[in-house]
Amino acid sequence: MSNFPFDIVLFDLDGTLVDSARDLCPAVNHALSVIGRGPVSEDATRNMIGGGTDMMLTRALEATGGMVAQADYARLMEALLAHYWANITTNTVPFEGCLEMLDALIEEGVKLAICTNKSEKPARQLLDALDMTRRFTAIYGGDTLGRENAKPAPDMLHAATRDCGAGRAAMVGDSTYDMRAGRAAGVPVVACSFGYHDVPLAELGADAVIDHLGELPDALRKLS
Repeated sequence: MSNFPFDIVLFDLDGTLVDSARDLCPAVNHALSVIGRGPVSEDATRNMIGGGTDMMLTRALEATGGMVAQADYARLMEALLAHYWANITTNTVPFEGCLEMLDALIEEGVKLAICTNKSEKPARQLLDALDMTRRFTAIYGGDTLGRENAKPAPDMLHAATRDCGAGRAAMVGDSTYDMRAGRAAGVPVVACSFGYHDVPLAELGADAVIDHLGELPDALRKLS
């Protein structure tokens, strides 16, 4: 029997387990080009990810000249999603050490779950393409329980924990959405320094910070 201090680890997806900005940035820029806007850089895009596709597009529009009419916004969102879904793993890869870390936690008897503000369909499509789905007992997207229950609300964290059989859980992420959801759910939170931060890393307020996914098991042991 494992003596690992956590029964369940809940993970954000984009910027935590996978470097998806490599495909999200071209999708955002494709949408911007529809209305003649110039592109945003990949580095800039990394700071726009976190609240789901809607928040990302809104931030990109604000950075390139301001918001547009609702009808135009809907058209841009359609263009963004069509481009992204067609290229969801063209460049996206798991962060270094990701798969090894997930497998190490599973070996310890830990149940794993995804809690992302990405919509569930593309989240599953991405995980399937990267052969990661089989590692997770539960997968929750930002629309699974309704957008009003997406992070920073704790609802998906509670639901995923129940799906994993309950027990002591921890949340791992890279943005204020993850940290606030973890706090609201009453679980410890670990931040990835290499992720997509919507505020400076020092302001996230995590219980622990890791610089590489291989550091996570030891960081969780120390949190206990």
